[in-house]
Amino acid sequence: MGSLGGGVCARRPRFLCLHGFRTSGEIMRKQVVGKWPAEVTARLDLVFPDAPFPAEGKSDVEGIFDPPYYEWFQCNKGYTEYRNLDKCFDYVEELMIREGPFDGLMGFSRGSVLSAALVGLQQQGLALARLPKIKFLVIISGARFRGLHTVAEKPYANKINIPSLHFLGDTDFLKNDGEKLIESFVDPFIIRHPKGHTVPRLIDEKSLEVMSCFLDKMEKEISGHSSTEADAPADVEEK
Repeated sequence: MGSLGGGVCARRPRFLCLHGFRTSGEIMRKQVVGKWPAEVTARLDLVFPDAPFPAEGKSDVEGIFDPPYYEWFQCNKGYTEYRNLDKCFDYVEELMIREGPFDGLMGFSRGSVLSAALVGLQQQGLALARLPKIKFLVIISGARFRGLHTVAEKPYANKINIPSLHFLGDTDFLKNDGEKLIESFVDPFIIRHPKGHTVPRLIDEKSLEVMSCFLDKMEKEISGHSSTEADAPADVEEK
């Protein structure tokens, strides 16, 4: 089993973390940093922004987490019609330019739907065009976009070939959707847990082993990329 202490890495992989429906960046910070072992979060550089739009209705976390609450976009109850997706995509791109650079995206629930779609669209040149390619992805309670909108098909037209980690809950109402999303990825890492639609605690040995392998893979890629940059010859100005 890989050591959660990690090896020698030039820097920690940096993630923009997209929160769930009608919650906030601060709530997701509590859900992730408050539940995952320090040995895991110490190996990640996590940024938790708020979505661009104030919640248009009641939040399911009222009474559990304090407001304010936000949402990334709006959709109908069947998740087939969407509003403000283009504004949402532009907002995330501007955020990543302003606060970046970032190595990856992490999303929970609706934030994971958005994260996976953005990566798929970027690989086809249809989103985040002003940014370097996203290298890593963490999906917690994920799903694909649905309906006849372009975003329901385009992101998944080709297999997404980056290291990705997917959390699937046995009693999550999105479990089947999450399984379908996983089919869109090449060699995904998968952590299954007995809970529902939640950020799970990483307490069992198998989950920690998968997480450790994913962290090791990211650190190896980042270290290799840094070494390549360091070995590259410097530009010499001719006189």
